[in-house]
Formats: sequence, structure tokens, C-alpha cells
Amino acid sequence: MTNFKIIKRLLKLIGKFINVLILAVINGAVGFLCGTAITVLGAVGLAKILGTQINMSYELIVILIITSGVLRGILRYFEQYSNHYIAFKILAIIRNHVYKALKRLAPAKLDTKQKGDIISTVTSDIEMLEVFYAHTMSPVLIAILTQTITLLFIGFVSSWYLALVALIGYLILGIFVPKISSNKLSEDGYQYRTKLGSFNAYYLDSIKGIKEISLNNQNKERLENVNKRSDELINYTTKLNKGISKNEAFSTFLVSLFTLLTFVLGIILVKFNGLDIGLMIIGVVTVMGSFGPVLALADLPRSLNQTFASAKRVFKILDEKPVVEKNLTGAQFEYENLEVESVYFKYLEDTSYVIEDLSLKLENQEIVGIIGPSGCGKSTLLKLLIRIWPQEKGNITYNDLEIGLIKTESLLNNVTMISQNTYLFNDTILNNLLIANEGATQEEVYEACKKASIHDFIISLENGYNHVIVNNGDNVSSGQKQRIGLARAFLRKSRLILLDEPTSSVDAINEGIILKSLSENKDKTIIVVSHRKSTMNICDTKYNFEKGRLGVVK
Repeated sequence: MTNFKIIKRLLKLIGKFINVLILAVINGAVGFLCGTAITVLGAVGLAKILGTQINMSYELIVILIITSGVLRGILRYFEQYSNHYIAFKILAIIRNHVYKALKRLAPAKLDTKQKGDIISTVTSDIEMLEVFYAHTMSPVLIAILTQTITLLFIGFVSSWYLALVALIGYLILGIFVPKISSNKLSEDGYQYRTKLGSFNAYYLDSIKGIKEISLNNQNKERLENVNKRSDELINYTTKLNKGISKNEAFSTFLVSLFTLLTFVLGIILVKFNGLDIGLMIIGVVTVMGSFGPVLALADLPRSLNQTFASAKRVFKILDEKPVVEKNLTGAQFEYENLEVESVYFKYLEDTSYVIEDLSLKLENQEIVGIIGPSGCGKSTLLKLLIRIWPQEKGNITYNDLEIGLIKTESLLNNVTMISQNTYLFNDTILNNLLIANEGATQEEVYEACKKASIHDFIISLENGYNHVIVNNGDNVSSGQKQRIGLARAFLRKSRLILLDEPTSSVDAINEGIILKSLSENKDKTIIVVSHRKSTMNICDTKYNFEKGRLGVVK
């Protein structure tokens, strides 16, 4: 994605804020002109002293200088307020778009991404776009407007030759310098943002896993890796800063050069062309004080290279296509049976099939167990049954309806999957349960928790169902987390429940409690996948998963 395309997409988001942008540009342009007027009016006073015919009294000049200074401050405030109003409103819109995109990509695509990198994108990368909306758009327009007015003033009041030199300086500083700098810094900026995202992901993992790192005596090794990645990030930062410093130094040199050229040309015009010395001073001083808006343009690559890099990362998420498009208009059904016929599946980056010529048939109110070693593809099969991933070949049908033809909402209402790592939000137990069914009554919540054998534990807590879960369930046991996840499934009232290693992280006692809860719910159809033979004891039918296929266990 080129920088031009990025700018085009960013500008599209301005929309209804165009009036605020116009207000910011007017305030900014008039404010800059007031700032320039302070030195120009000083030059006018000097010209008057030197004998140039000026139809202004010294008192008026002083009053105008003071007035310009006051107005400069007031207008600057309103310019910055308007710019940041636009920026923060648009950032909120972008965050909303990114959240919708992540929701659309979840869960399949997000399984392949580092969580820390995603967090970096939705926080620091989006925050970087504030530079474009608050510090780029209006400065560009302000520079065009103020420099046009300045050139006309120099030409009409002093000399068009001086105006021509100023114009050349404006074009070089405002167009060519930013373009050259941007080309040099854009790739470095993108690499830096990518490295920053990777570092954030690794650092976040290190913080979240600090307990395991300490218990396994890996503190030294982990710290060395963190420092190594930090040094790599510092190297990219240093490289960027060197490029930025060179750009700033070159811009300052050009300002000094064109100021000198204007002064020399002014002396020549006074000596050989009859230009009044007072008017020459006014013209030269105006040129000297007019480079502020253009310098702001020359300085843009310093921040814009990372802004565009951040925009690329944000747009990459917005443009990414989900593995499976949600079916919004398909058929609805009430689960009665499931049939899997000769299904094949492999992940995008793999060459071999994870699931190969697999068939399975389920009736209503049946508990089916699938056993196999870790990593053999059991969890993948469940993801196919809930259409997180699409099968490559074969058919998956519910009530003789092909899964791709079923409305996604209807599928998720009928089929609930509980992963082996139940995620609990930093919220009350009640709100963690209600995520499965926001409209559930208190009686329905209690009934679901009793079915999951977690109700007695919850009411034993000081705040009961208002007990706050912290850090993804650090203040409850693994078995309790799994049973809360099971209660969610019961509360959702889905007729088919898919359980992915429901007892993998619990002890024998909690395993027994969970299995008892499952076996007592005869109104559900349940598929349990596990690598534990003990988990299969509650199953009516058992299958062995091997080489991508299922074989009946007798």
C-alpha cells in the first residue's frame, strides 16, 4: 500500500468533520499571519524611522503588534482544539471499525496472530494516526493559504523578485524535502512498527507467564531475550532518529540559505534597481518570518513515516478476509442430528491433511467421545463442526442441511463449543455467565450452574455471584474455570455441546465432578474430545482418532 493510497483512505474518514477542519485551517492561517505580523510590523516601524513613507503612526504600529500577539495565542488555541477534536472523534471511529474487523476475523484468523501484536495495533498504532488528523491535514492547508498570502504581500509591498526567491524556498522545503525524506524513512518506519509489535507480544507473554518462568528457573534466559529484542528495537529507533536529524538539519540549512539569498537580493535591488531600503527590509523580514508553516511540512516525515506504517498495520486488519464469511441469510434449524461425510481438511500453510476422509454420524441426546493423542486433529474437527474453519472436501450436515447453507446465528444458537482454556473476563461471575445468554433470569443462571456443579462453590464465596474474577481466573481453580465454562454452555441452551479437552487441566476429583455433570444432562447431545481414557467413561459411543480418521472403540 503506497503512501498516497494511505492518505486517500485516511481522508475518507473526515466526512462530517469537514466544517471543523475548515475552522481549524482558518484559525491556523490567521494565527500564523498574526505571528508573522509581529516581526513585519517591527520592520514597518524601522522602515518609517529610515524615512520610508508609511501611513501608520508609531502608536498604531505598537497597538497592532500587541493585538497580533494576543490574537496569535487565541487563534492557536482554537486551531489545536479543532484539530484534536477531529482526531479523537475519528480515532474512536477507527477503533470501532477495527473491533468489528477483529470480530469478523475471529476466531480462526486470530488463532494465527500474536495477541501482543494485535494489542499493539489496536492501541499504539491507532493512537499514532492522531498525528495525521491533528498535526498533518490542517498544517498542509494552512501552509498553502499563508504562503500564498505572504507571497502576495511581499510582491505588492516590497518586490516580486523577493517573492520569487521565497516561492522557490517554499516549494523546496514544503514539497521536495518531505518527499525525499518520506521515501527514505517510510520503510524504516514500517519495520520499526512491526518490530515494536513483535516486542510487545513477547514482552506481554513474559509478563503473563512470569510465574511459570520463575518456577522453571528461566528468569535469566528470558531477560536476555527481552534485552536482545529491546536492543534490536533501539537499533531501528537510532536509525530512524539519524534520518530525522539529517532531515531537520538540512531543512534548517535551507531556511538559512534562502534567508541569506533574499537579503543579498534585497541589497542588490536597493543598489541597482532603486528599491526603497525600508520596503526591502519589510520584504526580507517577511520572508524570514514566513518559513514556520513550511518548516512544519518539512518536519512531517519525522512523524508521518511511523504514522503511515501504523496505518498500514491498521488497514491490514481492516482489509483482511475472514477464513469463513458469516452466513446472514441462510436457513434456520433446531438440532436433531449431525452427519459428517468423507471430510478432508488441512491448514493453509500445511501440505498434509489434518483430517482425511473422516465420517461421523450423531443422533439426538447422545454422548460421543473422541480420543486421541494431543495434536492429532481432534480440536480441529470440532472447529469444523461449528464452522470456524471450512472443510476442503466432503459434507457436514445438520438435519440434512449443509453447514454452509445454515445461518451463522442459528448454528451458534444450536451448537456451543467449550475450548480447553475457558476465558474468564475481569468481571463478576454473574456477568461472566451472562455472556452466554444476556437475557437469562436468575433462576436460569442458578439452574445452569447447578447442572455444572458450580453453584454451591459460587454461593460459598463472600459476594456470591458478584464475586469478581481477576486476571482470567487467577483467583479460581482450573476445575472451577472449566465448570463456569460448562455452566455457560448449559445457560446458552444449545442442543449440541462440543467439549474440547474439558478435563485436561484438572485433577481426578474435578474431572469426576465435570463428567458427572455431563452425564446427568440427558437432554443434550455432547461430543467430548480428549486424550484421557478416563474422560470416555460417560460416553455412549467412543471413537479413536488416528491419522485423520475415526475408528469405533469397542
